[in-house]
Amino acid sequence: MSHYLSKFLAAGAFALAAGSMCAPVHAAPETKHPKAEAVVKAKAKADAKAKKSAKPAKGAAAADASVRAAAAFDAAEETEPDITDTITTEYACELNNKVTIYTNEKDPANIALRWKKRVHRLTRVGTTTGALRFENPYWGLIWIGIPSKGILLDSRLNRQLANECKNAVQAAPVTAALPEEKKS
Repeated sequence: MSHYLSKFLAAGAFALAAGSMCAPVHAAPETKHPKAEAVVKAKAKADAKAKKSAKPAKGAAAADASVRAAAAFDAAEETEPDITDTITTEYACELNNKVTIYTNEKDPANIALRWKKRVHRLTRVGTTTGALRFENPYWGLIWIGIPSKGILLDSRLNRQLANECKNAVQAAPVTAALPEEKKS
């Protein structure tokens, strides 16, 4: 009898544990990330401004208007940077690709990068290796500069866009000086 009793108690404990694991989701306390709240508030403000400036729409047109407002919010978040009064460095890469970097002495934390026909703003990210790493998460671009070359990556597609990018100084041939012979 004690054998059956212990099995019955074990089954009851298992059922009790399983019941507590299946508690409703709304019972857990809600915690919100402060940055997420800021993004939601900014998007709500942009939607409110878009609704005030747009004419009232009905049905499917209303849904289309909200999609356009969201797209306008995203586009406003990433505009082309101003490249006046900058130092320009042109890079020649493999496969005849060209990259142009615009730097401003007053703002070492950001660069502007021309890739194809668009200028993108990239922000410096710290590294442990000493390489210069600049990223633009909106477009998924990553520029890594080391003393011998630069490389442009696309983090969204996980591929290289341009490799072996060298400016005029990096492309110059390196010549080693021969040691002078001793005169006897």
